[in-house]
Amino acid sequence: MVEIPEEQQAQALRRVAEAAARRAEAQARVDEITEELRQAAVTAAAVGASRSRIRALAKVNVNRLYAWWTEAGLEVRPKKAPGSS
Repeated sequence: MVEIPEEQQAQALRRVAEAAARRAEAQARVDEITEELRQAAVTAAAVGASRSRIRALAKVNVNRLYAWWTEAGLEVRPKKAPGSS
């Protein structure tokens, strides 16, 4: 039996819809875990954990970490100029 173009199109569109739904679910989970990580990184910094250790463990962009800490009211030192010690 030969599929007609409309059936092929409908099947292809169903695959698109299913993939989009799975992607949305995964993105929601990523957002949830990111918020958990944000809270953990802020708490760790607030209780005095080494910020370089937090950066190493968090595996997120340093600018993101600094933004999280700043939003939480934690002091963030300005970056050193290149070549300064």
